[in-house]
Parts: sequence; C-alpha cells; structure tokens
Amino acid sequence: MAALDEQAVRGDSLGRVLVEIGMLTEAQLVRALANQVGMEFIELSDYPVDRNAVALVPGALCRRHTVLPIAISEGALVVAMADPGNVVAVDDARAMSGVHVRAVVATHDDILAAIDRYCRADDELEDLTSAFEDDTPDLDTDLSKVGDVVDDAPIVRFVNLLVTQAIQDRASDIHIEPAEHDLRVRYRIDGVLHEMQRAPKQIQGGVISRLKIMSDIDIAERRKPQDGRMSITHSGRKIDLRVATLPTVWGEKVVMRILDNSTASLDLRDLSFLEDNYQTYQESYTKPYGMILVTGPTGSGKSTTLYATLNAVSRPEINVITVEDPVEYRLPGINQVQVNPKAGLTFAGALRSILRSDPDVVLLGEIRDHETAQIAIEAALTGHLVLSTLHTNDAPSAVTRLVEMGIEPFLVGSALDCVVAQRLARRLCPKCKEAYGPSEVELIAARFPWSPGEEIPTLYRPAGCSSCSGTGYKGRMAIHEVMRVTEDIERHAVAHSSSADIGRTAREQGMITLRDDGWTKVLLGDTSIEEILRVVA
Repeated sequence: MAALDEQAVRGDSLGRVLVEIGMLTEAQLVRALANQVGMEFIELSDYPVDRNAVALVPGALCRRHTVLPIAISEGALVVAMADPGNVVAVDDARAMSGVHVRAVVATHDDILAAIDRYCRADDELEDLTSAFEDDTPDLDTDLSKVGDVVDDAPIVRFVNLLVTQAIQDRASDIHIEPAEHDLRVRYRIDGVLHEMQRAPKQIQGGVISRLKIMSDIDIAERRKPQDGRMSITHSGRKIDLRVATLPTVWGEKVVMRILDNSTASLDLRDLSFLEDNYQTYQESYTKPYGMILVTGPTGSGKSTTLYATLNAVSRPEINVITVEDPVEYRLPGINQVQVNPKAGLTFAGALRSILRSDPDVVLLGEIRDHETAQIAIEAALTGHLVLSTLHTNDAPSAVTRLVEMGIEPFLVGSALDCVVAQRLARRLCPKCKEAYGPSEVELIAARFPWSPGEEIPTLYRPAGCSSCSGTGYKGRMAIHEVMRVTEDIERHAVAHSSSADIGRTAREQGMITLRDDGWTKVLLGDTSIEEILRVVA
C-alpha cells in the first residue's frame, strides 16, 4: 500500500484547520484525503461489519493500531484504518489472519467506537467463565482461601473486564447478584437493566472479595451492608465507582455506580432544556440569594443538573460550598463536605457549620428532614443562594412538601424561588430512528396534544442498528418542569393550598408540565411517545 504523498499531507494540514473552525466535518476531511490517494472511504457506523472477519485479528492488536477487520472479500481481509500509511499495522493484521489484507479508510472516532462494539470483552469473559467451571473452589464458606483467589489472575481479569465492558457500554450501574446456582451480572444502560453475563457460583466469593478489596471494604464482614469507593483509569479518563454491598439469602449483592467526571463538567445548555424553561431557570440561578430545588425520583439526573448549575455560577470571586452524602463528583475550585453521621456530622450539622464559613452559594445534597429544611430556608433568606434536591413527583408538590415538613408557609413562599422537576427519557438513536405517521387511536390513547380533524404529525420511533446495539435508543435526555414561585404561588403556600391548586396557577402563568415538555421533544424527533409514557405519569 502506498503511503500518503506530500500533496496529501499538505491537504491534511489544511483540512485539520477547516475541521477546527467548523467548515468541514472529520468524515468529510478523511473522505477527501482517501480519494486523493485512491483509497476507499467507508462510514463504519452504517457498514454491516462481518463478525467472522473481526474474529481473525485480536482485539488488543486492533486497539494498538486503531484498525478493525470488517469483511472478507475475494479472498482478502478488508481492514478499516485511521492511518492508511501505517504499514506495520497492515503487516501485523496479515500475520495474525494469515490472509492478504486490503486497507480502507475510516475516521479515527468511528474506528474506536466500532472496536468497542465488536472487539468486546464478552468473549474473554465467557472463556474465563468456562475455565472457572471446573477448577475454581467454592469460596462461599471457605474464608481461608479468599485471599488466594483474589490474588489469582483470572479473578482479577474477570472483574476488570466487567468494569471495562460496562464503561464501554455507557452503563451507569453494574449489578453483581448472587443466585442459587450462579452469579448474574446486569448493566443499567440508559436507565434500563440488561443481563450481560451469568458466571458459575464457585467464583462468587472471589469476585465479591476482589471488589471489596478494591473499594476498601471489610471483606470479613458479610452480615451487614457496606459502602466504598474505587477509582480506575479508562482510555485516559479517571472514573470513580461508588460501591455498595447488600447481604441477600444467596450471598452479598454488589452494586457499582459509575461516576464519570465528565458529567460533572456539563453545561446547562447540554441538558435538553427548552428555551423558555432555560430562560426561566437562568433568571433564578443568577440571583444572589434564594432557594432552588430540583425534584424527581432516584436516578432522574438531579445531581447532574445541580452540578451543571454550580459550573454556571462558580467564579473565583464567590465561595461555593457543598454538603453531600456521598460526594459523587470532585469539582475543582469548590469546597465539598462529605456527611459522616458516625462522626456526628449530619446534613443539618454540616450546614450550620458551613454557614459560618462565609459561603455565597450552598449546595445541599438532599433535604430529608425538618431541621435541614429549616436551616436551608433560613440560609436562603439571609443572602445565600441555596441549591438542593427533594423527592416529589412534580414541581408544585415541592411547596406542599416543605410545609408538611413543618416549615412555616410564609417562609417557604419567601425563600423558595424556583423548582425544577425532571425525568430522564431515552434519546432515539440518530442513525436508525424512523419517521412514521401515528394512528388517531394511538394519539388519543397517549393523550397527545392533538385533536381529531387536525393534521397527523410526523413522529419518530426506534428501529435498531449496530450503533445502538439494536435497542433503537442511544443516550438519554432530560424532561423538565420549571416553576417560578410567584406572588400568587406564595399566597397559595400561606393558604395551605393543595399541590393541584398550585399546579393550576403555575400552568396559567406559563409553566410547561413534564408531559408537555416531553411531547415537544417527541415532535422534535428526539424521543418516542412510548418513552415519554414510560417516564412521565
């Protein structure tokens, strides 16, 4: 294969500049360069990759050279490459496969994504599982052998592969669950659990002990729940995992929450706010004082929204302090306090202390009780911007919830400035989503904002492709309900009005409900009717 000539190299340098200033995409540049040297360019995300071809070259070699075998054509192995001048990669692929190699060109990012998709750790996990079937001792009762197996390479590799594969699959949680006869591994991807692996029961003790040691958890204690934390480096990124153990009838279950620090550096504009909602929310968090609450069930992205808000307000001239349990993401330039009830450091106690530390902005992980709520309200009334979370189903319910906690209604109305309720819905895969015209019955059953006689809207539904692992969805987006606490809503609070009355007034004043926000995003083609019905009551 000919290396890139001098003209192509000059074209590449100019092309990189054009990509940086946004006049070209990476794919357009690589396609032009491939044409210039007479090579074929392919879009890997749309290409039907032959798994038999992938199996001919080890995954480690593919990652080392950023290459991927994609087909066998006319007796030759077709290999996608980011650098068509890399003759060493071609020679290695030829040596490993034993057949002639024909190189084609693809973008660097496309090849890395395809390697993650096709050179998965699943096969190696299955090989390790098979090896364990015969010769791994049962560790469920023999504590004397736990250390030996934890130090054994296969157990270490098994655990490392589980974590690596979860990160590659964009999982948010890893569930390792003992059953009567085996060990089940599930990943939560885009909010939905998927079973990934079943391992023999014999390795249960070794795997759980390995995870406990990595998380600095007591391996001898099996009778009560424990918490820990570990950090790993994956593809140059530092990723923290929060680990929790739970004793069950078949052994200890381990759940690992994957905390990708890139999430904590998100911009609020990346969180799928509609423009009206964003403007309303921005007016609140740019004020010097007041309370902002983000509400929703567990796993609805409340922490991500609060961290993005902190990124928006944090400046060198203001003092930002957080009180969290636990501290999920480490943020530079921000003072973060970890609650420690065993040492007597509760939410309320920590909040009292930090108010003596001259804060401008306070982030409180969660309002759980009357004492914490009272101090947070007082902080908001004495010149601090207070950000926190609350477990309610919608924004209007936050007002009544604080009153039910024993806070004086007039204080709630005065201190509370804005409430954001949110849910997370799966985003349709942009590669394979398909347009369709829904039936009238479907629209009426979903209570979609449409009336008989109106034109049927064009919506989108999931199809499934290799890019989204056949699910039709890739990534998640937030559905919001942003409520400003106006004078009318303050009067509702003082009058002990129900959340239904507060909600009615908020809607009359322009609040977009969770469901209506979801329908807007369905019309934009971002998600599907089924997904909105799944996450919004």
